[in-house]
Amino acid sequence: MNTISQSEILLQDATNEVGSFLRKYQVSDILKQCNGYKQKGFLVIQLFAYLVTLMFQPLSTYMSMRVGAYKEPFSKNTIRRFCNNASINWHKFLRVLSQKLVVEFMRPATSDDREEFFIIDDTPFQKSGKKTELVSRFFNHVSMKYELGYRILTLLWTDGYSNVPVDFTPLSSGNEKLIISKAKEYDGRTLAGKIRKQACMKVPELILQMLSQAIAAGHTAKYVLFDSWFATPKGIMDIKDRLHMDVIAMVKKSGKVYYEYDGEQHDVKEIFSRSKKRRGRSKYLLSVEVNLLQKKYGKILKRIPAKLVYVRNKANKKDWIAIICTDTTLSEEEIIKRYGYRWNIEVYFKTCKQYLKYTKECQSTSFDSLTAHLAIANVRYMMLSVFQRANTDHRSLGELFYLYVQEVAEITFDHSMRLIMIALLSTVKEFFALTDAQMAGFVQQFINNLPNYLKAPLEACAEQLSAA
Repeated sequence: MNTISQSEILLQDATNEVGSFLRKYQVSDILKQCNGYKQKGFLVIQLFAYLVTLMFQPLSTYMSMRVGAYKEPFSKNTIRRFCNNASINWHKFLRVLSQKLVVEFMRPATSDDREEFFIIDDTPFQKSGKKTELVSRFFNHVSMKYELGYRILTLLWTDGYSNVPVDFTPLSSGNEKLIISKAKEYDGRTLAGKIRKQACMKVPELILQMLSQAIAAGHTAKYVLFDSWFATPKGIMDIKDRLHMDVIAMVKKSGKVYYEYDGEQHDVKEIFSRSKKRRGRSKYLLSVEVNLLQKKYGKILKRIPAKLVYVRNKANKKDWIAIICTDTTLSEEEIIKRYGYRWNIEVYFKTCKQYLKYTKECQSTSFDSLTAHLAIANVRYMMLSVFQRANTDHRSLGELFYLYVQEVAEITFDHSMRLIMIALLSTVKEFFALTDAQMAGFVQQFINNLPNYLKAPLEACAEQLSAA
């Protein structure tokens, strides 16, 4: 007798869930909008669905073919050509799909008074090989050493509860000396040429571009959150001026970055030393009003008001961190609370790397294949985000909720068993032309042969079943 393993059952369940997600959000149509289609043969959505479910496969595509377990209608060369297709706009695909997800699912399930945020951060992506396109040496601030690979700059949408990746860019280096392998030659007007040029852009310019494209795709957010690595006065002012969004970010303790305070220009450390701190167990140490300055040739062209909030560093109580916010109407507690949502992107990175094969699945040396892989990994995260939002409800009332659910389940089971048995026994009585006495004996013998947990609900309705 053939047996079905537990892994095969889980894989089939995962395949069904992926198919349901792709149909519900019309991923096939979005792929066509982004040049992801085939002129003949099987549907491209079949190939895409296989790549999404690959994380649930016990074996890779290569090993599946080696052991004879590969059952897909397309070959590995077809998969390779699809991932290396330079005409598919994976960045647009992710922006459109994420916008559809937010509008149709996330936002209707969110309170109207809940704020929405964009979070920007990067994560190291180690990748070795001298032939890997645009691979470069970058400084990893976690390991505090230079490594080979990329930094994946990511734009994330969040409402504080659910996270949806909106866009990403694998960053190489703007310094040609640090680039180990040069990019392939493409016309700068083509999509392939643009994404390679984008990988070498300066990060402040790229952040502005990614935010602008997300807004053009229909995304909205009131605040942009990021860490101190991206918190330059010019970058903050550009986001405020051009995109009309407020910024909440941690600022560097640099002696080269100045803010206008009391009519003079000081860095954050000097402002802290000149100001009177709050005593006791306050949630913050100091809050001051400052101005961000746009200068040219020493002349101040523009001022943007902001609020600097100094918070005690939990890791070192003698130290502090400074958070800047361009929305001066927010209280200090609200600024700290909103900046806390920035940690959601760290959770996103950990989930992708630990569970979604973010850094281990792609072995190709092609930059196009890497872009396709990152887009597929982000789709996997979107699915998890939807399932988590749909299947978790924190509005339950503790034990009372579970007692109520148990009671409803028992009533539902009892009622459903009655309906099923009445329909079954009515058919038996009519088909075999049984008398009432024969039917009563048949019902009683049937109930006696059942296990106790099934016998109890049916004993109370034995007469009704025999008379059915």
